[in-house]
Amino acid sequence: MELNLERIKNAQENIKEVSRRTPMFHTSTFSRLCGCNLYLKCENKQKTGAFKLRGAYNKLVNLTEEEKKKGVVASSAGNHAQGVAYAATAFGVKARIVMPVTAPQAKVNATKEYGAEVIQFGQVYDECYAKAVEIQKETGATFLHPFNDLDVMAGQGTIGIEILEDLPEMDVIVIPIGGGGLISGIATAAKAIKPSIRIIGVQPEIIASTKASMEKGEVVTLPGAKSLADGISVSTPGTECFKYIQKYVDEVVTVSEDEIAYGMFSLMERNKLIVEGAGASAIAALLAKKVNGIQGKNVVAIVSGGNVDIATVSKIIERELVLQKRRIKFVVELQDKAGTLGILITEVGAMGGNVVTVRQNDNWNEKGLDYADVQLVVTAQSKEHGEEIVKKLREKGYLVQISKPV
Repeated sequence: MELNLERIKNAQENIKEVSRRTPMFHTSTFSRLCGCNLYLKCENKQKTGAFKLRGAYNKLVNLTEEEKKKGVVASSAGNHAQGVAYAATAFGVKARIVMPVTAPQAKVNATKEYGAEVIQFGQVYDECYAKAVEIQKETGATFLHPFNDLDVMAGQGTIGIEILEDLPEMDVIVIPIGGGGLISGIATAAKAIKPSIRIIGVQPEIIASTKASMEKGEVVTLPGAKSLADGISVSTPGTECFKYIQKYVDEVVTVSEDEIAYGMFSLMERNKLIVEGAGASAIAALLAKKVNGIQGKNVVAIVSGGNVDIATVSKIIERELVLQKRRIKFVVELQDKAGTLGILITEVGAMGGNVVTVRQNDNWNEKGLDYADVQLVVTAQSKEHGEEIVKKLREKGYLVQISKPV
């Protein structure tokens, strides 16, 4: 048995009534920033919020009736869990899924809501995997591997067919890599249809196990690490996946945690897409100029998933606003009398600043009790706008002291 275009086309037929044909659209903003004709393939718009449904459902289709009766067990950082839960429920199959205790709560809750029993164990995927194998041996259930399975890889490969059906002139596909199921499936399909197409993988630099494996020429295991891209924080690539990665993937690049966060923020701000860290990894690599030879080329970045906690989204937004100096914190000395604080806030608002928080402290210094320090956090339209607000306040006679980043 092997992974090939025929098998992937069969998978496409198997999942066509369930899986969405996700949108792929051109983005002029990112095209300009990245120097190519850039398209986004939005698997965050797939059912369950990620591409994983494709492989999970195709695997369930190929189980025997006896295997279905025994149930299934899986291990997952979150997206495979939801895909398996959805697919198992559709077939009336009992599913037990092991997820790390660090998995985003949104993914845990969604997996339960799709009908699976969730067991939380370990800090990273590899610990979950060991626990799931233990449960499989105890129960006799079928283990549904999140990536190292030909049926799963074939399901994910249907994305490659869709891309080249929608845009045959595509030159480059940039794909996040965890265990390798997604990229091996897409690469196999895309190279079979168009051998000249370039396939670029992206991994977090703190756990770039596939890149290390490609450099050594064999599968290697790296120490577990928790990336913001939790869905692709995998210590060991799949052995089956690696065969096809070696054969079809042209290059693997890495991105830092800061670059992943910026990718998430940029997709939210520029394209109104809420994505998880893994889903933002491809665009992160392109924005960071990690992918060479794409000038003027037709490039698609796979936005692999959107299952991210809202609390994490809030932190990412806050962090990027501070780093870009679009949220500033400063202290203004005021006379402590009625109306002065209101005038200050009005002045800031008139200059286009959005006052987020205000805190007034008594000023116990040589000036006595007639003065107070007022601490403001203000969101500006840009770094330059924030600097202009501070400058104009000083020109109006206010004593302004910039604080450390919020």
